[in-house]
Amino acid sequence: MPVTDRQDQLRVRRAAVLGSPIAHSLSPVLHRAGYEALGLAPQWQYDRFEVDEVGLPDFLGKLDVAGEGWAGLSLTMPLKRVVIRLLDEVSAGALAVDAVNTVVFHPDGRRTGDNTDVPGLVAALRERGVTRVRSAAVLGAGATASSALAALAQLCDGPVLAFVRGPERAAQMRALGERLGVDVVPQEWDRAAEAFDAELVVSTTPVGATDFLADALSAAPREGLGALFDVLYHPWPTSLAAAWQQQGGVVLGGLDLLVHQAVLQFRMFTGLADADVVGAMRTAGEAALAAAH
Repeated sequence: MPVTDRQDQLRVRRAAVLGSPIAHSLSPVLHRAGYEALGLAPQWQYDRFEVDEVGLPDFLGKLDVAGEGWAGLSLTMPLKRVVIRLLDEVSAGALAVDAVNTVVFHPDGRRTGDNTDVPGLVAALRERGVTRVRSAAVLGAGATASSALAALAQLCDGPVLAFVRGPERAAQMRALGERLGVDVVPQEWDRAAEAFDAELVVSTTPVGATDFLADALSAAPREGLGALFDVLYHPWPTSLAAAWQQQGGVVLGGLDLLVHQAVLQFRMFTGLADADVVGAMRTAGEAALAAAH
């Protein structure tokens, strides 16, 4: 083996997740599990750094990308939007939802941004057999709701009901739908139980926000529930997910999204386009969440 090949194999490659707060992030657990599964450890390392909007430009400016072997970064809140102006190129998918969660460093020095949340949502649903629906509903109007709408642009043939609080958020969701080619119909939050009629419901709200819907579902059981994708992963199951599953509906959780978007990042960082690390990441994520209880 040539000396240069041996040096390349021994060279440390780095990736990390940035955000604030970041201590709770499961990304290091998932990516490291992928490295172990494919025999890439310990050459490949994945860390976490507490970085906020103010500190991001300085963090990126001080990175010795070539010298330290940086391959890429995962970004969580509140950095997904502010990073866009710091990049050389951003994918159309990321621009559509105004959010970058993945930065890739290239040998020529370029920094490119992408969004793996949207294809991650699609991949997670397809894994569970949800490939096409005639109707859908989104609960909430934050950054994840934007990704959900972009995913539904690929999956839903009919209108998407968006249950939100206030006219401003309703207008934002309607405008985003127009940009993505999705027929978004905003609805008042107190009517959110009407989402039960949709073939697919995506809940993007904080912990506890949908507990009243769980109570409504338990009080009036329904037949023929569609699929629920609740993007929370801790605590799990949420009250709504538990009630939904109890009545026989298909339920996906935040770990499903986290794993599938991380797999896509893993492939971008390592260059292993066909790497199959879904199982390894999911097992590691489940073990980490169980240990946290």
